[in-house]
Order: sequence, then structure tokens, then C-alpha cells
Amino acid sequence: MDILLQQLINGVTVGSVYALVALGYTMVYGIIGLINFAHGDVVMVGAMVATSIVLAFVGADPTGVSAWVAVGSALLLAMPVCMALGWTAERFAYRPLRRAPRLAALITAIGISIIIQNIAMMIWGRNYLSFPHIIEARVFSIGDARISTLQIIIIVAAAAIMTGLTLLVHRTRLGTAMRATAQNREVAGLMGVNINTVISAAFLIGSLLAAVAGVMVAAYYGVAQYTMGFILGLKAFTAAVLGGIGNLAGAMLGGLLLGIIESLGAGYIGDLTNGFFGSNYQDVFSFIVLILVLVFRPSGLLGERVGDRA
Repeated sequence: MDILLQQLINGVTVGSVYALVALGYTMVYGIIGLINFAHGDVVMVGAMVATSIVLAFVGADPTGVSAWVAVGSALLLAMPVCMALGWTAERFAYRPLRRAPRLAALITAIGISIIIQNIAMMIWGRNYLSFPHIIEARVFSIGDARISTLQIIIIVAAAAIMTGLTLLVHRTRLGTAMRATAQNREVAGLMGVNINTVISAAFLIGSLLAAVAGVMVAAYYGVAQYTMGFILGLKAFTAAVLGGIGNLAGAMLGGLLLGIIESLGAGYIGDLTNGFFGSNYQDVFSFIVLILVLVFRPSGLLGERVGDRA
């Protein structure tokens, strides 16, 4: 039971990050029907920027630096960088293709992903950047299971952000405009909704979530590298499909479930196979889930409720 609890804690931590990234996918898809495969690389840029800022703080004063000041400054810089990146991609790459066949937009998204990766490689190089362990590593015990301060911060912050996003979509004028645009862009435009502004807002919010997720990933795993966004983006896409892409609640549920499935699969199946399918093969479980969902329930666990898309 303690092993199960430990795996659930680990799964919820990773799943919270997946959920944040999946929300970026599902918001854009819900409004314009685009699978933005460059979104994972926006997360990568957030992680790289944040790691660079924290390293700069630690290099300036390794003993006197405050973890909250360093990480807070890194987050405050990573957010506008990622938001600018997302807005630029939407304005100059996706908007001209809005009425083009979906395949053209999909190929463009893959191209944007490759461009972002190569620019990141030129800026930061091919090597991994190590995120300094400046957050106090306190560990709390729940039976024989353990949860760290960083895990608590990630879970609580992700829950607060997801709650705030839900309130934004369902309780504000911008959220109403997003849901109206998701239902029918032409009719929403006739009712006075500025479609371009709403779509840009969706990209900005998604990129903001990507920046937060990037900081979380870098802090949790302790490293950042220019290729990290590819697999992370695919897993977040899997989470969005699992929950029901285009559905906010589905993205949250899918992210958490995928994190738990990965954790339990790597833990229990790894033991049953003497480590052959251990943590090094946890990606296998994610893509098995993707295949099963696409075969047996393409609409996802919660389906796609048009009125809730945003």
C-alpha cells in the first residue's frame, strides 16, 4: 500500500505538469481546430530561460541567493518570453493559414517546432543545463511514502492555475468570447466578438501555462535541454486526447491520469519484468494509452462538449 501511495504521489506530480501543457493544446484546438505541435517547444524555451536566470543568480551569490527570488525572477522572465513566442507563431505562421486545409497548418506547426528547437540549440548549445537545487529539500512522510516540498509546490500551484483558468473561461467576458468562438467563429464575429483577439488570447494563455510548466519540469528533474519539448509535447497531446481534446476538464483529467498510469506502469510492471519495463521505458505506457484511446474512444474520456470548448 505504501508503494502504491508513493507511485500515486509521483504520478500526480508529473500529471499536474502534463495537465498544464495539455491545457495549451486543448484551448487552441477547441477554438481553431489546430494541433499546435510547437507547444512542447514553448515549454522547453520556458525551462531554458528559467534555468539560465537561476544559474545567473546562483553564480552571482551562491550562498546568499533566495530560492523564492531566483525562481520568481526566472518565472517572471520566462512567461513574457514564452507568450511573445506563442503570439508570434500565431500572428505570422498560423493566422495566414486559418482558412487553409488543416494539413497545411499541421505541417506549419511541425516546422515551427523544428525552428524553435534549432534556435534554442544555437542560443544554449547541445548540452544539458543543470537547474540548481536551491529549493529547500524538505521531505514529509506519509507512512512509508514520501513527498517533497517541491512536489507539494508543483501540485498546489498546478491546481490553483487550473482552477483560475476554469473560472476565467466560465466567469469572464473573455471566456464567454472564447466559448462563443469555439462554437461558431462566423456567428461570434457577427455578434461583435473580435475573433483575432480571442485566438491571440488563447495562444497567450497557453504559452503562459507552458512557461510555468517549463519552470516546474526544470526544477523537478534538475535539467533542461533543447530537445526536451518534443516528448513532453507528445505526452501532453496524449493527455489531451485521453481526456477529450477541446475540453478543459478533459485535459486536466487526462494529464493526471497519464501521470499516474506512467508512474504505476514504471513501478509495478517494471518489477514484474525485472526492470525491463522500468522507468527508462515509461514513455511506452504513454503511447500505448494514446493508441488505445484512438482505437476504442477517439473522443476521449469526457468526449467533446462543444459548449465547454475554449
